[in-house]
Amino acid sequence: MRAVLQRVSSASVTVDGKVTGSIGPGLCVLLGVSRTDGDSEAEWLADKIVHLRIFEDDEGKMNRSLLDTGGSLLAVSQFTLYGNCTKGRRPSFVAAGDPGEANRLYEVFKKAVADRGVPVESGVFQAHMMVEINNDGPVTLLLEREGTGPETEGCGRSEV
Repeated sequence: MRAVLQRVSSASVTVDGKVTGSIGPGLCVLLGVSRTDGDSEAEWLADKIVHLRIFEDDEGKMNRSLLDTGGSLLAVSQFTLYGNCTKGRRPSFVAAGDPGEANRLYEVFKKAVADRGVPVESGVFQAHMMVEINNDGPVTLLLEREGTGPETEGCGRSEV
C-alpha cells in the first residue's frame, strides 16, 4: 500500500456536487492499493499513520501524533499512486490492485484507523472526486508497505 499523508488545517471531498467527507485539523491520506496487498498492510499503515509524530508540540517540534491532537483523518482512494511512468508517455497501472479487493482493503484501512480512536471521513471509491486540501506546514509524507504475495515477483517492489 502507498499513502501520501498531508497534515491539514482542513480537507474535504466532493462527488457530484455533494460533500462526502470533510475534516478540520488532521490528516488527508491519499491511499493506493497494490495487487499484492492484504489486510496486514492495511492494519500496519493505519497503525503507523495514527501514531506518526508529525504535529507540533508547544515548542514547535513535531512531537505529537494524530491521536495526541484529537485530529481526524480524511481517506481518499487513489489507484493512480501505482501509476508507473518509466516507459512511454502513458502511465501503466498493472501494479494497482483489483478494484474489488482494493475497495475491500480501503474499507479495512478506514476501519482500522477508526478502531484506534480517530474519526474517519472519506471519499467515494472509484468516483470522480474533487479534493480540497489545506496543507498545514506544508507537511507531506509518503508511506509505503508492499504486500508479499506470490504476484510480487518481478513488480519491482520496495518497502520503506
